[in-house]
Amino acid sequence: MLIVLAVMTGVLLQTIDSTIANVALPHMQAALGATPESVAWVLTSYIIAAAIATPITGWLESKFGRRFMYTLALLMFTLSSALCGIANSLELMVVARLVQGIFGAFIMPLGMTILLDSFPPEKRQQSMQLWMGGAMLGPIAGPVLGGWITDNFDWRWVFLVNIPFGAVAVFLSWVVVRSPQQEERRFDLFGFVLLALGLGCLQLMLDRGTQKDWFESREIIIEAMIAISAFWMFTVHSFTAKAPLLPVAVFKDRNLVGSTLIMFAGAGVVYGVAALFPPMLQHLMGYDTIDAGIMMMPRAFAMLAAMLIAGRLYKRLGARVLIATGMSLTVVSLWMMSGFNLDMGHDPLVLSGMVQGFGVGFTMMPLQMVAFETLAPHLRTEGASVYSLGRNLGGSLWISIAGALLAHNLQVSHSDLAAHVTPERIPLLGEGLLSSFGRAGGRIAWFIDAEINRQALMIAYIDDYWTMMWISMLAVPTVLLLRRNRKAAQAGPPIVVMD
Repeated sequence: MLIVLAVMTGVLLQTIDSTIANVALPHMQAALGATPESVAWVLTSYIIAAAIATPITGWLESKFGRRFMYTLALLMFTLSSALCGIANSLELMVVARLVQGIFGAFIMPLGMTILLDSFPPEKRQQSMQLWMGGAMLGPIAGPVLGGWITDNFDWRWVFLVNIPFGAVAVFLSWVVVRSPQQEERRFDLFGFVLLALGLGCLQLMLDRGTQKDWFESREIIIEAMIAISAFWMFTVHSFTAKAPLLPVAVFKDRNLVGSTLIMFAGAGVVYGVAALFPPMLQHLMGYDTIDAGIMMMPRAFAMLAAMLIAGRLYKRLGARVLIATGMSLTVVSLWMMSGFNLDMGHDPLVLSGMVQGFGVGFTMMPLQMVAFETLAPHLRTEGASVYSLGRNLGGSLWISIAGALLAHNLQVSHSDLAAHVTPERIPLLGEGLLSSFGRAGGRIAWFIDAEINRQALMIAYIDDYWTMMWISMLAVPTVLLLRRNRKAAQAGPPIVVMD
């Protein structure tokens, strides 16, 4: 249980911090004297650093040992959180977030591997339920917690609150975590440079695409070309090098590859909805930050309940049935969300959230189990790195796509609606009639435009949910990639020794 406490504290700190800073950005901008574009680097630096650092987790573990690396990751994550909290300039904040992203990237795959190796086979299901609960609830709880802390205290406490919990996790990690005996591997520097270049340019493109009008910008075109070239070269290098950065055997495991693809889509729904739903409630329906967070709670509770139920049904029904059921429920929930309107009450919000929570819970828990069911124990850390990378990339991609579609559809919907606002339909808009009202006429015109904007934004949100529904539906057949192997490679308990 002490191992569980050490791992889950780290996992929750990392996942919550991936989204908790979003709501504090306006306050940071004022305090640090930054522009809206420059303060966005507080988020961008963290995402890019985490993406680049994740693939080298396996090599660092073999080089320095699991206990040392996990404890160091927790320690540096905590110290960088403290540095974020006391930063008095944007430059210092971005550097601190870079460090936080690098060491936060090691926490997820190492934490998953620690739980897999610390429990006997018959208990691994429960350990994965705990890990998945933290991994999925963190992005949902982050904006809520960040909003509450910012409203009641100060934005700096968004980061400073990590210090006591991080200190406990560091102490527990050093005391109770064990390191398995591993053969040290040569570091594939060329492969790492290629992968880091590809991931860095991809994340930059996704994060800055909306600001730069996507492929109308030379910067975005260059980043896309570099990312494609780097990924292609990395793939060729991985299959031809003697000791590649990520062993080819990891990608030959059908369950891990299939699970990573499903996680890529599933994480996109979790992160995408977390990015869209609270702003929709606040901008269109008059909810404040706390109330918008409360409306996310039914989704979280349903997710936890579904994970518990799926854990009990896993051996009876198998992964395919549960994952297909979960993905289908997710599609249904997004279909329900595509029917939202400005006059609805709480019930559709709560019901769609609960359906989606059950869908995500039924998908993610068995997915976590089957991903490592046929993977050899010595490849678990590399497999966990690939799995975590798929989750992070899926979230980043969906958030970027959702934001771009929202901005585009808002403009299109506004133009379509405004075309129907004519003097024939609204006589008040007749030539010279509004001006006869004086200042009140200007207010009437403003109110009409504001309502058009409001309706257009609602349509844009609906279009986003509709798009997510269709893409999620197309992802359902990927469950056919999974296979059940009751004689899994993890059947025997791992040999562990003190570091």
